Amino acid sequence: MAATLQGKRIAFLATDGVEEVEYVQPREAVENAGATVELVSLKPGSIQSFNHLDQSKTYDVDVTADKADAAGYDALVLPGGVANPDFLRSDPDAVRFVKAFFEAGKPVGVICHGPWTLIEAGVVRGRKITSWPSLRTDLTNAGATWVDEECVTDGNLTSSRNPDDLPAFCAQITKSFAAS
Repeated sequence: MAATLQGKRIAFLATDGVEEVEYVQPREAVENAGATVELVSLKPGSIQSFNHLDQSKTYDVDVTADKADAAGYDALVLPGGVANPDFLRSDPDAVRFVKAFFEAGKPVGVICHGPWTLIEAGVVRGRKITSWPSLRTDLTNAGATWVDEECVTDGNLTSSRNPDDLPAFCAQITKSFAAS
């Protein structure tokens, strides 16, 4: 039986520079499983996604990080892109929002450069995680064990490396979110 997310509310935390496919495919996966999704961002309006280095579509923001409350969500997804997590990790409200999911033991999915925000939130120490290869040193210095694997689940955290891993990532976050 396929995992169902009926009645679950999932936050996607992203801002300008998000890698479009890493936002769209996981969102479609959890919505297709029955979840309600909200885009949480740094500013109201819309965010600009990218297809690698080229501008792509914009997406409407549902709520800003300064007003978002992790208690109102069942799970969190952090898509990548290079600029997106760099902006997020510099915003105290976004970092607070991420940290609250870990403090509550709620499931979190992260892909590509997304772990930069996790590092800033101080939640990777002692965890096994994967990411875009250039984050290996950052994650290791923050106390994580970095591995080069398609999809890694360590407790409530599921991570993947890049868009090629999206089928495994989407399947695993859907399963993890359903089990919570």
